Amino acid sequence: MDKILLDVHCHLVPLTPALTEGIGGVAWDGGRAPLTIDGYTLASPDVYRVEALLDWMDANAVGRAWISVPPPLYRLGLDEARAVEWTGRLNQGLADVAGRHGDRLTPMFHLPVQHPAAAASLAREWSAREKPIFAMPAGSAADGIVLSGEAYVPLWQALDAVDAFLFLHPCKGCDPRYEPFYLHNLAGSPIETALAAAHLSLSGILDRHTRITFCLAHAGGATAAIAGRLERGQLTGRPGADTGARKPRQALRNVCIDCISHDAAALGFAASMHGEDNVFFGSDWPFAMGLPEPHSQLGEVAPALKRKMFEGNPRRLLSKFGL
Repeated sequence: MDKILLDVHCHLVPLTPALTEGIGGVAWDGGRAPLTIDGYTLASPDVYRVEALLDWMDANAVGRAWISVPPPLYRLGLDEARAVEWTGRLNQGLADVAGRHGDRLTPMFHLPVQHPAAAASLAREWSAREKPIFAMPAGSAADGIVLSGEAYVPLWQALDAVDAFLFLHPCKGCDPRYEPFYLHNLAGSPIETALAAAHLSLSGILDRHTRITFCLAHAGGATAAIAGRLERGQLTGRPGADTGARKPRQALRNVCIDCISHDAAALGFAASMHGEDNVFFGSDWPFAMGLPEPHSQLGEVAPALKRKMFEGNPRRLLSKFGL
């Protein structure tokens, strides 16, 4: 079994009384029952169990996991004060869990994308305390969050100043056509991720903040499929598309992706767009839409690409952060 040095897409909920006490909209009985957040019950039992994660890592030869909270905990509707309190509890919980398993786990500190000034402040705060490794929702249609907005300039500056890693994970969209067939996840998530990538590219954010390591979930979603179209729009002067930013296909080669495409050819295409040196293993632990059996599920991936995303690429990334 090949060694996988790093999992960059791994979810864990640091469920303790310190996370939930006195927090409105969150219910937990303090026992084995799952957490209910704003009316949604996160039922997957393993998302709360660090021991289950470590056992899975051992069984699949995964050396280290960068842990982030799953989307139901994003709580984009919170006002700024409540979002800052909630985020602080999440991040402290992740830090505590990872601290008990420092040789295996690293926290990806959550940033509240809906409040950009607070996100910038929290990025500076946690960078001063821990490794500058962060995770953030990739915008939100329901909440009108657009990553190219001027309000995010301080956040990009804060992350750039510390050579941060930022993992972007999609949220649920608000289009009612996604309601049947689980399409919010199956189709909506890849499109939301590509939309975030388009805003980062065409706005010039990727040009101005080259020290940030951006990483897109789910093999970049639909990003590789639309990159040429974005570039054609820029070259032909489509209204608003010619911003003076680098050509999208060039800019997106500085953006990393995980490997969760569920199709070897699609992953190969995404790797050709973003660069094979920018592809990392991700599992989406512990959810069914991920890679619970990575070695068999990735069996058709080209061996050279697999070696890079299992060993060579993560070795460079881990070295960058002293891990």
